Amino acid sequence: MSFDRGKEPADHGSSGDPPPPSPSRYESQKRRDWNTFGQYLRNQRPPVHISHCNSNHVLEFLRYLDQFGKTKVHLQGCIFYGQPEPPAPCTCPLRQAWGSLDALIGRLRAAYEENGGSPESNPFASSTIRVYLREVKDCQAKARGIPYKKKKKKTTSMGGEDSSSTVHFS
Repeated sequence: MSFDRGKEPADHGSSGDPPPPSPSRYESQKRRDWNTFGQYLRNQRPPVHISHCNSNHVLEFLRYLDQFGKTKVHLQGCIFYGQPEPPAPCTCPLRQAWGSLDALIGRLRAAYEENGGSPESNPFASSTIRVYLREVKDCQAKARGIPYKKKKKKTTSMGGEDSSSTVHFS
């Protein structure tokens, strides 16, 4: 009689049902973000119910999160303003990186609708939030000396080949 060491038996229990798949990293993060935002609203004085949440609450939440940021954002008066790799430390504040905020808003926007909110009333999808994120992006790019340029889409010629082998920036 031989035994297969290190192998699990095919049947893990009497139910015969496979265990439910664990949520993806994205789904787990989206749930954590949604719960964090809900907790933030409950901690407001007076507490705010999600159905009464608007873009101002979202903006306040994003500003609140800055205190936990890890990205150095130089102020205009700083001698390192505009330098991507300053040679010495400074007293400028740490903030949430634009990319992190953008991803967070994307997850919260999806979670809002998955939790019964209508797309028309989604405070995470408002123009106010888009403008705020654009301003954060521009401010951080200038402060760190990193230009964010919008890439133009490649065009194709009649022969189906790219008309240019380089990517153009505006």
